[in-house]
Amino acid sequence: MTLGSNSWPKPDRITEDRAVLAPAVLQIGLLVAVIRTLQEQIERVEERIAECFAAHPEAELFASLPGAGPALAPRLLTAFGTDRSRYPNAASLQKYAGVAPVKVKSGRQVWTHWRWNAPKFLRQTFVEWAGQTVPKCAWTKAYYRQQKQAGKKHQAILRSLAFKWLRILWRCWHDRVSYNEARFLHSLSQRHSPLAQRLHAV
Repeated sequence: MTLGSNSWPKPDRITEDRAVLAPAVLQIGLLVAVIRTLQEQIERVEERIAECFAAHPEAELFASLPGAGPALAPRLLTAFGTDRSRYPNAASLQKYAGVAPVKVKSGRQVWTHWRWNAPKFLRQTFVEWAGQTVPKCAWTKAYYRQQKQAGKKHQAILRSLAFKWLRILWRCWHDRVSYNEARFLHSLSQRHSPLAQRLHAV
């Protein structure tokens, strides 16, 4: 029998030593019990979140957003809140959430990078939601393909898309009106947006 041969005997078990197996069985039982308890508590929290969201006076504004769903809609509502003075314009929210890029200028050199000092979960909420809208909206799908063809990476595209969405969503939130896809597409056409032209070409 040579080294590297496939004919080496393969044991049915790694070990049959009861001193090893018995504690392992106890440990597995402990972990299963912990997971079950944790799962029950998570379900209770999710039920409570759903109840609070359903009772919120502005829930419909976020529940009707494309791709939001029962998980992301409450997160988006929490991200905005109800204090309109907190974000006086879309740019203030984009910067706070870390979605707006930072432009640095030194002499003749200019470079752009994303914001390091930002609430990670808040930024993650907007980026995740932006990704969920791609299969739901014609313009987000067209924008994603446009950026992909330009050589942009997936996460960079989603951050850029989240930046665009925040301008739209801030206006809806500020005016207390639900997002209207047809109205937004009409606005793109009125502005002769390259994205609108791309949509018409599809």
